[in-house]
Parts: sequence; C-alpha cells; structure tokens
Amino acid sequence: MVDVAAERAKQLSSRVSESGAGWACPQVGTFAQLRPDRRGFSWLNPRTLWRSRNEVLAGLLGDPSGQVRAQWVRAQEARGIDPEFRIKAPVGGNFSFLLLGDTGEGDASQYAVVPGMLKLGQGTSFAVIASDVVYPTGSGNEYGDKFFRPYKDYDAPIYAIPGNHDWYDGLGGFMRVFCDAELKPKPDRGIRGLLWRKPEPIDEARLAGARKLRGRPSQQATQPGPYWAIESDNLLIVGVDTGIKNIIDKGQTAWLRRVSLDPRPKILVTGKPIYTANAYKPSPLEEGGTIDDIVRDPAHRYVAAIGGDVHNYQRYPVKVGDRLIQYVVSGGGGAFMHATHTIQRVDVAGVHEDDFRCYPLRGDSLSFYSQLYAARLRMKWLYLTPAEAACVMSEHIKNQPVRTPEGTVTITRRMRWAARLLGAWPWPFRLPVDRVFHRYLSELSDWDTPPFFKQLMHVTVTPGELTLRCFAATGCLGQELDPPLEDEVRISLA
Repeated sequence: MVDVAAERAKQLSSRVSESGAGWACPQVGTFAQLRPDRRGFSWLNPRTLWRSRNEVLAGLLGDPSGQVRAQWVRAQEARGIDPEFRIKAPVGGNFSFLLLGDTGEGDASQYAVVPGMLKLGQGTSFAVIASDVVYPTGSGNEYGDKFFRPYKDYDAPIYAIPGNHDWYDGLGGFMRVFCDAELKPKPDRGIRGLLWRKPEPIDEARLAGARKLRGRPSQQATQPGPYWAIESDNLLIVGVDTGIKNIIDKGQTAWLRRVSLDPRPKILVTGKPIYTANAYKPSPLEEGGTIDDIVRDPAHRYVAAIGGDVHNYQRYPVKVGDRLIQYVVSGGGGAFMHATHTIQRVDVAGVHEDDFRCYPLRGDSLSFYSQLYAARLRMKWLYLTPAEAACVMSEHIKNQPVRTPEGTVTITRRMRWAARLLGAWPWPFRLPVDRVFHRYLSELSDWDTPPFFKQLMHVTVTPGELTLRCFAATGCLGQELDPPLEDEVRISLA
C-alpha cells in the first residue's frame, strides 16, 4: 500500500529541490513565537568553558562517570525500582514514537524543531531524547526553557538518556527531572575531585514552576534510571548511558547483557553513535569488548542502533552475517549543526556510498558554511551556491549529485579552493583540516535564522515491521506545515 503522505513528504525534501532544503524561505516559521525572550549562552564565553570542565578533566584524569552512575543506581534500587530498569509503556501491537537527539540549547535551533514535532507527534505514544537534554552543563535550573517549555504541548511522556553535557552537572539535573531522584555523590579524592563540577543546587520553586508547563496527566512519566528498556509486545527499545567518555561500566554491562537475552527484536538508543563520519566507534565495555559486540550477536536480535552526540543525521546499513543492522546518527534535535561535507566517500564496514544517507546533504552543508564564513571573514569568493557546492562534493566523493543542480555548473579553481578551506576538498599536502573543521569550527558557528537543517525521527512499530523516518526542520513556515521526509527505511521484525 502506498503511503500518500510519506510520498508527498519525500517530494518536499532537500533531496528533490533547493526550496526543500530551506534555501528559498519566503516566510519564517512560527517557532520564533514559542521561544522565550531571553539571551542564550555562548560557547566562546570563558564561564561556559569553565562550567564544562568535566569533559577535559575526564580526558586528563579519568572519567568517574561509571562510579557515580553506580551510586545513582544503588540509590534507585534502594527506593524499590524494578531492578531490570523496565518501562512498561501503555502501547499495543501497533504504536509510534518520536526520537530527538541533542536538543537543549534553548535557542532558535531548538525551537525550530517544535512545530514539526507537534505535527508529527500527533498520536504517538511517547518521545525519546537521545543525548544532551540540556546544554551547556545539564543544570536542573535550566530545564524550564530547554525542556519543559519547548515540549509543553507534546501530549505524551518523554523519556531520555543522558549525554556528556548532562554529566557536566554530575547527572544531578537529569536524575531529578526524569527519575525524581536526588543524591550527594561520594567525594572523589585527589585533584580531580577538587576540580570536578558537582551537581548544581536546584531552585525548587523554579523547577516546580517549570514542571507545570508539562503538568497534564498524559505527559507524566518517571523513568527508573539513566538507562532503561521500554517494553512493547513486538519490540524492546534499550537506552544506554555512555557517560562522558563513552565507556560502559560493569553494572550497566551486566544489565545490558540480561536485557539483550529477551527474545523480542530490539532497537538500541545510545548517547554515542557506533558509526559516524565513515568511522567505527563502538562504545568500549569496562570489562572488555564493546557494546557493538552485544548488538551484533544474532541471539540478541538488534535491528537498529541509534545514537546522538553528533549534530546531524546519518544512516549506515551494515551487513552482519545474514542480517542487516541499521546504524543511525540522530543528533539534529536542537543544537548547532555538525558539518556533513567533511564526511569522506563512505566505505566503512562494507557500506556502499550509494546506500549511505545523511542530512543535511553534503552540498547543503558546504554551501551553508561557505555562506557563513564568506560573511564572517569578508571573503565573497568563499561563497558557494547550493548547486556549486553539490557539484564540488559530487566531484570529490565521486558520486552522482543527490539533488539535480539547478542550472549548468562549471567547477572552477575558485570553487575547489573554497571547498578546501572549509574542509571539503583534499589539500595538496597532508593537513587534517577536515577534522579540525568538524571538531572546532562547527561549535563556533551557531546561528538563529533559517535554514537550520535540524531533524527528528518518527518511528512506527507493527507486529511485523519497524519503520524509521527522518524528517527535516528548516525553520521555514512551509516546512513546519509539511515536514519534509529526508529518509525512510522499513525493517522486518519477523
């Protein structure tokens, strides 16, 4: 049966036209009316960097996330929660849910996703946030404008797994909001304990006022901990907490092994993607091995693994024995965009370039960053139109342009040098410019005007099939009314 709505949504997408990508935006969407009239934070502010110091300390002095997580889990078990961390969602054989990643900057890029979320979320049973619910440091005092307000009209429960930024607050804000839990972690010894950022004291009146924004009975949910398993008749959704440095502690590993023995098919939702930017990055287990070893075991019946942390959308269909597992990056829910034009021709794990999907398209990513830096550096020659950027990327990647360019394009030396400076074209000598661009310049390039190139996922479950759909949020009114469908894959659960 043809899904007429889905077919229409595909025709509106960036894969079909420049207007579908948001380049022609005759009217800005309604998201601006939803956003609070308050100044956001800057990643360049020294105070923001100091509050985020746990990332650096974990890299230099070791990541204590596993020990602190174990304390949270013991405290939850003492309260009498289900030791298997199960969430029994009120769903039947057929249901749907939303999945967003890396949502909580509290600025235009987050609120631009909300209108499409509300439209696509009609009739869904719940939503899941995969990684970084609140930026920059997961403080419980910032959930009002970065969680409760944007999602106040979503009339279903929201569950979440923490990202590294949620751990910069020692997980205090996250556990209080999602698990109604409090804890004073045991003091860490040595210089790390001295410098480590502890959970921020919560303004109780402020949090109580924020909770009222999502105060309807249909919106209420309390999850058992920072990791969990949402149960349904035909599918398990397994959420894993990857902490700061992406290492799974022994307690969580033992739980994951037990849950994975359940005979139902499963989706893994994780704070860090396993495949991203044509690279394999499986989460190591503290006791040895990786989380992907568990995912790949045919006895565990994982059909997809979806991770946040990287702020764009990518999908890698990886053949594992006689099965196909969909590895997805879904981190475009509300933070600055990580470039996709620095992703080289895909060949990781035997995935063919033609089977790889990403949003934004590499050409749109390159065009946008060229526009941004042409203005910022006052170098007009650096700007590449969407059609020019698409053709430059096609010549470099050696594939057909995903979207047919509008008009004739002749690639010039100027275009190649512009792409080279932005990390999309190789240099004549070895320089890791692409990695530098992806790691640093993206963070310095947030913006508050369309197109935003944000995305969210709509997941449909039936007894025999799982459907993953990626929808775009550009910030343009037309795409709020009809969210473009950028990717779709159907997976048999038989």
